[in-house]
Amino acid sequence: MIALYTNLNQRPKSTSVIILEWGLTILCNALVLLMAASIFRGIYISSIAYAFLASAIIVLFNKTIKPIITVLTLPLTIFTLGLFYPFVNVLILKLTGLFLGDGFIVAGWIVPFFIAIFISIMTIVLDVAITKRIIGGIR
Repeated sequence: MIALYTNLNQRPKSTSVIILEWGLTILCNALVLLMAASIFRGIYISSIAYAFLASAIIVLFNKTIKPIITVLTLPLTIFTLGLFYPFVNVLILKLTGLFLGDGFIVAGWIVPFFIAIFISIMTIVLDVAITKRIIGGIR
């Protein structure tokens, strides 16, 4: 069985725990996206399937593209005292919308700024409330 180290002070995670953690993260993100779509007018999700697909793509983009964008926009983020950072999340949402077409639409730039903040806060809350408790109970 493959084991990956997340921190030098922790035990290695097994592959099944990593897959469960990713699955729970995608589930939580899909729930947050559906909440955002029901609260805000700037985001449209046509079905639950698109919410899960968008969530998986966002998780993938957050692990691959977002670190590059964050480094490239670091001077602007510092200059604006961190206020530009949610626009990085908006860009990830927009890229996801380009990938999914009419099933996932993010309209504009200002309203999605607040949607990105909402998604970030709710994702952290659900991650602590659900994912960390379940994964923490397995170890």
